[in-house]
Amino acid sequence: MDFCLIGIDVGTTATKATLIDGRGAELARFEHPHATARSLSGMAEQAPEHWLAGVFGALDQFSRVVDPARVIGIGLTSQVNSHVFVDGEGNAVRPGITWQDIRAAEEALRLDGQVTSAQKTEWFGGPVPIDASHALSRMAFVARNEPENWAATRHVLLPKDFVALKLTGAVASDPVSAVGLVDASGAYVADLLVLVDGAADKLPPLHVFHHVTGRVATGLPFAGVPVTVGAMDAWAGMFGCGVVADGDAMYQSGTSEIPGIVSSTVVPTPGVVLFPPYEGIRMHAAPTQSGGASLSWLSTLLGRSVPDLMELAASAAPDLATPIFLPHLAGERAPIWDAVSRGVFARLDVNTGPQQLTLAVMEGVAHSARWAFEALQQSAGVRLDTIRIGGGGARSDAWCQIRADVLGVPLARAGIPAAAALGAAIIAGVGSGAFASLPNAVRELVRFERTFEPDPTRRDFYDERFEHYRALYQDLRPFNQRFAR
Repeated sequence: MDFCLIGIDVGTTATKATLIDGRGAELARFEHPHATARSLSGMAEQAPEHWLAGVFGALDQFSRVVDPARVIGIGLTSQVNSHVFVDGEGNAVRPGITWQDIRAAEEALRLDGQVTSAQKTEWFGGPVPIDASHALSRMAFVARNEPENWAATRHVLLPKDFVALKLTGAVASDPVSAVGLVDASGAYVADLLVLVDGAADKLPPLHVFHHVTGRVATGLPFAGVPVTVGAMDAWAGMFGCGVVADGDAMYQSGTSEIPGIVSSTVVPTPGVVLFPPYEGIRMHAAPTQSGGASLSWLSTLLGRSVPDLMELAASAAPDLATPIFLPHLAGERAPIWDAVSRGVFARLDVNTGPQQLTLAVMEGVAHSARWAFEALQQSAGVRLDTIRIGGGGARSDAWCQIRADVLGVPLARAGIPAAAALGAAIIAGVGSGAFASLPNAVRELVRFERTFEPDPTRRDFYDERFEHYRALYQDLRPFNQRFAR
């Protein structure tokens, strides 16, 4: 198995890539950070050319690591719901609007009011909300505020699909990444799209993950290599975490936390995102808003690096004096979907320092994941005995142990940190014909390095703090709603 595969993930804070061989060994990795513009309230935009700089940088580096003839496929994944408005020449007409941008909240509220819970359940399997990150909300926002850009828009694409367009010249996406736009059959919901005039004509054609969009254009590194459509980061990361079978659970930790469970059972549950079935895989997901983003924020606030803060937390023990932190720095997604909630430290005192604040942030993020997993287990009709974790936020042993203690479930950590990029490479392996199916490729290419067992002596401690966490959110709701007006 002398072949190699490349997986590229256009993430929220960086473009990450991995080069693996046919046995799953990582030969090289690449990371190119990109900035987010937040000059206006609720704004979170990125420059698509910065994503491309990362993609081309990765391909250039990898072309000097292995003989390009060994690479048989390139897979793509990216953040969602993030959207690029592209003209007929394939160029972005404005900066990309990332999933963290909440300026379309007004449009979302109006659109959500036009769709009944019964319709949502018929289309999506459950009462999935139309929020500020929904593609239709974004289209309505641009159409209302930037009519000239809306008129110039030929396609509304996800970052991965924009990258594929630039690599191959072809436009394509997949039905799973079309969050809130397709029904259980994987087709666009026509009765939904008519709510925004012109939306249906600007969406890309849909294909399976391993469909070959095209081949890398002449003049670029790895020219002629097939590029697969790929999947959204949650699904690619799911494969990169080794999750593919009914009952498997994932925990992807990055800028946000993405808990998910694969289950063919569906118990409609508020707050859970149900994806259309894909080759027998039905994922229930509950993405939060701020995971690693919370620690990055604290790092900036304190003027200390994230590794420094993690080292501080590694020497800290659970303590009742540790503040309780709500990581709602830009609202919260699953399972409460509250765009106006805001972050808070509760019960600070004169002895609170960087170590206590760091521990509070790590615990708060873990509590947000626990709340999400509770909704997921109800939705999927399962009780978890193991969760597979991956992503950059899972590199900290101390944080993984806190998560295991808060969740009360063992966490098995994947060996390659960039889980979503690995998942993209796995999909490319199927698209190239090297593997017969996704389950087969996942079993062959994913390895685990360590399992974190929950400490039974901390169970009561964290159960109590979790209840305080949820009560704090409820107590602050009227306050946050008043200030959001």
